[in-house]
Amino acid sequence: MTVADWAFAHRRSLLFLLALLVMGGAVSAFTLPVALFPHVQFPLVAIDIDAGDRPAERMAIEVTGPVEEELRAVNGVRGLRSTTSRGSAEIVVTFSWGEDMEAAFSHIEAALAHMTARLPAGTQTNVRRKEPTTFPAMAYSLTSNSRSLTELRQLAYFAIRPVLSATEGVARISIQGGAVEEVEVVVDPRKLQTYGLTMAEVSAGLAAANVQEAVGRIEDRGKLFLVMNQSTLTDLDQVRAVALRAGADGVVRLGMVAMVRTGSVPDWIRVNADGHPAVIIQAFQQPTGNTVAMADRLAEKIAEVRKRLPADVAISTWYDQSELIRASAASVRDAVLIGAALAAVVLMLFLDNLTITIIAALAIPAVLTTTALFLLVCGQSFNIMSLGGMAAAVGLIVDDAIVMVEHMVRRMQEGRTAQRQDLLAAAWEFTRPLTVSSAATVIIFAPLGFLTGVTGAFFKVLSLTMAASLVVSFLVAWLVVPVVVVQLIDVTRHHRPRERLL
Repeated sequence: MTVADWAFAHRRSLLFLLALLVMGGAVSAFTLPVALFPHVQFPLVAIDIDAGDRPAERMAIEVTGPVEEELRAVNGVRGLRSTTSRGSAEIVVTFSWGEDMEAAFSHIEAALAHMTARLPAGTQTNVRRKEPTTFPAMAYSLTSNSRSLTELRQLAYFAIRPVLSATEGVARISIQGGAVEEVEVVVDPRKLQTYGLTMAEVSAGLAAANVQEAVGRIEDRGKLFLVMNQSTLTDLDQVRAVALRAGADGVVRLGMVAMVRTGSVPDWIRVNADGHPAVIIQAFQQPTGNTVAMADRLAEKIAEVRKRLPADVAISTWYDQSELIRASAASVRDAVLIGAALAAVVLMLFLDNLTITIIAALAIPAVLTTTALFLLVCGQSFNIMSLGGMAAAVGLIVDDAIVMVEHMVRRMQEGRTAQRQDLLAAAWEFTRPLTVSSAATVIIFAPLGFLTGVTGAFFKVLSLTMAASLVVSFLVAWLVVPVVVVQLIDVTRHHRPRERLL
């Protein structure tokens, strides 16, 4: 018994299995995560260090050098690259591809926590992994012709950020631009010397006057009361009235040695939108989130927020990553539709049979939906690489179905018969050419999966998608198409008893 005979004998099981795969793939197409890039764990961890206004030379000696020495002891580190500037440094730690980056990230954080005491006072570190979701998926600009940048930033931080942060699929919301309001104390050195004070005493006096802490508790009549020491400064006059020293000569207050005024935190990033100073609100996606679904949810939240904003404040979409994904999905859809239409036209012109044409055209959605199920099982997503692989495989999918159908029809035309055994023999006869053709295409794209680095990580998804599509296409053309053709001919002969199909 040949494979074609076996396939026809189990035709109901094969068709039922194909129907299950197609239905599962159709469901998977609506549940797969959608992102711009594949979810790849890059073997990179970046550490941002902030040490105030320390000179670059001192930063390299006191901060960057010791941190590098500590990080080199972390297991799996292959290399370090650092950039040091005034008051800040960035260190990028490189690991081997395939390393468990979650464990590596934890080891980096533990190493930094171990050496925090040895760093200069006030040094802050931020550890982040390099991933495709490092960059924002959505960004919005906040502008106004009448309000200050301080007011815009407060609106973005306190009115918009909490609403967007609660959106499903959002990892975090960051604010760029604007101005952060602060109270500036400009000390006059001559007055400070006149009263015999130091900068350390000024700093200590301000810290002691602006305190909010729990100092104890009181139990009374079955109730427990928390005692708070709350002496926070709420306006400029209270700041000026802070006592720095008290003695027989009187009280020296901050306003006597310094000028107190309202200012803003220095910001070295300038943000403009549509020619106006603006505040940018950036939404970052979760690693396995759905970019398109997140963009739709954020659009709904932005519409609600826009209604509550003052009339003189405008919020606009500044960047939308989902547009690229929608365009990629549209290109795949167009490729499928155009491929199916052209294949149908060619088959109708050369075979002049509507039934055979429909069989070949239906192979495209059947194979692509089954590929979507394969992507879901492999933990992949719809992205520009997987969609590109599916689009590139459309022509090959059509080719497999067409050549199998054309070969069977040609054998029928040559023998002027449509007997079942003759058709199955024709299908088995074409097994070797079809196998070689499909295997050659898979082998051509297989080396893409062995590339290294970032390129290899991305093209591995493309080659995996194409290989899956081609394997499924081969199985459909080899097992399912001949069975369907023979079954339709049997049905046709039952209703119209004749042996010629064409």
